[in-house]
Amino acid sequence: MNPLSDRTAAPDPRPYPLLEAEDLSVTFPVSGGLGRKKRVVQAVNGVSMYINAGETLGLVGESGSGKSTLGRAMLQLENASAGRVRFNGQLITGGVKPDIARLRQQTAMIFQDPFSSLNPRQTLGQSIGEVLRVHQKVAKAAIPVRVNELLTLVGLSAEHASRRPQALSGGQCQRAGIARALAIEPRLIVADECVAALDVSIQAQIINLLMDLRESMGLAILFIAHDLAIVRRLCDRVAVMYLGRIVESGPTQTVFTTPRHPYTAALVAAIPEIDPDRPLPENPLQGEPPSPVSLPAGCAFHPRCARAIPACRQGAAPETRHIADHAFACVLDAPGSERIFPMTEGM
Repeated sequence: MNPLSDRTAAPDPRPYPLLEAEDLSVTFPVSGGLGRKKRVVQAVNGVSMYINAGETLGLVGESGSGKSTLGRAMLQLENASAGRVRFNGQLITGGVKPDIARLRQQTAMIFQDPFSSLNPRQTLGQSIGEVLRVHQKVAKAAIPVRVNELLTLVGLSAEHASRRPQALSGGQCQRAGIARALAIEPRLIVADECVAALDVSIQAQIINLLMDLRESMGLAILFIAHDLAIVRRLCDRVAVMYLGRIVESGPTQTVFTTPRHPYTAALVAAIPEIDPDRPLPENPLQGEPPSPVSLPAGCAFHPRCARAIPACRQGAAPETRHIADHAFACVLDAPGSERIFPMTEGM
């Protein structure tokens, strides 16, 4: 079975992707007010993507682009309005309980807010122990021992098991959230902006922890973030999302050095660099995204794109094109043509 980003290529002998979405869409109804027709927000719009076992995929984009909704929909925490999701080749969309149960036993999520993701009425030991009990990972008598092992694994001590979230720092709470995610011994973790609420020094510690766990446990990670500097360090591949669509994806180094979508180029150019001689971005990202309730025709990015041409404003969204394992949806950059979004040297 071929990964979704390479459907037209020759048959691929590789095994199934660990997690795969095909034409996945998620919509939310919006009240139109008295006498007005109800409308919908297209939070995720026909997304196809995959994650292989043991790899880290970065999902980036501005706030409101649909990243978190996509991550939750792939774990069936949000109901998809269309499309399919497969885990290890097994179709899990459609609500078949045995398949969903298997998914729950092999996937976990780390949430953005480390405090609200933990029950304030429970100690860390109770929160983590509840996961072990529900999924029957160890015998009841062995739960306290396993809780202490998990806390130690993420850089906390056994004494933290008796503490409640309000007695911990943000970094300690996030470590506890990671320990809880690891309790089911997952094959895949969705990390949803898991360092966004932490200061820079703690961010580095959590990222190093995730990198160590990935290597030691063979985890696959869907890393949702808006900080491209972290994604460049942590991820094997990256997917760029804009208003519910994936506009570019590929190996991290390729996407960062040769972006083929102007939105990606603007995001990469905006990464802070400690270099006083570095020139300012040629075309900085300007304006706000259009309303997801009423998307413009053609490419949704064209109202903010300095290089937009009439073809960008007409018809449906651009089709996804491929150059090897680099995919992009832009009418301005045809496969094999010279790159039109050159990055400044050293980026």
